[in-house]
Amino acid sequence: MSKTAIEPEISQKTVEIEGVTLHLSHPVDVPMKWVGQSDLKLQLLASWVVLDDFDYPLNPRLLGKPGVGKTTLAYSTARELGRDVYIYQATMDTRPEDLLVTPVIASNQEIKYVASPVVTAMIKGGTIILDEGNRMSEKSWASLAPLLDSRRYVESIVAGIKIKAHPDFRFVATMNDDASTFEIPEYIHSRLQPQIFIDFPEKDEEMLILRENLPFIEKEILEYVSDFLQKAHLRDERYTVRDGINIARFAGKLMKSRKMERKAAIGKAMIQVLGNEASTYVPG
Repeated sequence: MSKTAIEPEISQKTVEIEGVTLHLSHPVDVPMKWVGQSDLKLQLLASWVVLDDFDYPLNPRLLGKPGVGKTTLAYSTARELGRDVYIYQATMDTRPEDLLVTPVIASNQEIKYVASPVVTAMIKGGTIILDEGNRMSEKSWASLAPLLDSRRYVESIVAGIKIKAHPDFRFVATMNDDASTFEIPEYIHSRLQPQIFIDFPEKDEEMLILRENLPFIEKEILEYVSDFLQKAHLRDERYTVRDGINIARFAGKLMKSRKMERKAAIGKAMIQVLGNEASTYVPG
């Protein structure tokens, strides 16, 4: 039987589709764990449910400020499905071939076709996280349009092949609500549904996140950072738990390496992590 886009012959590192050998990307294995706001995880899992043979999964987008945990939520939720997870970092320079198949010159001077994390996830039935998708141009998004509707395939002009997504393939895009370089075109916007908004966590959840990520930092530092973050949220500052983690880590390092007192270490860490504009939050 001839090779088709629907029934590729897959080995560990390569796949052959329509006579073209693709070299696959590697999945991501990182210690990301989502803490708190369990409803967000349930919403994401629900969007990926398939109701019957005529149904197909939705392609959600996670929207929120930088540092609120969009990628962590996507990765942690995808891992619960028990499949490989791939991450593609979108930029304003991302080209369609970067998203699909890239030709490279091998050591024998022959052209080798390398499948992106997006295409590898499609082929192997994994989950792709398109990180910071609103940094990408319309031309790049257009190459994904048939993947994001009932067609569920992409076409690589470079390799001259059509690649069909595995039934287990799942897609999610993260987007910062303040870092859009390009406006998402409406025909793509309508394919990226539902929108799941991630806001700042409540104080108890924020403290849980800090403890989960920094079990080696003393409780007093974490409590101060948690209080600082909550005050910043009330004043509509854009400081996030990621900033808090960095402050607490650096404060702990200053206390250990430079023998600084706790209050002084926190204050120095806040200024060096967030800049002088954070001076109003420095402990007196």
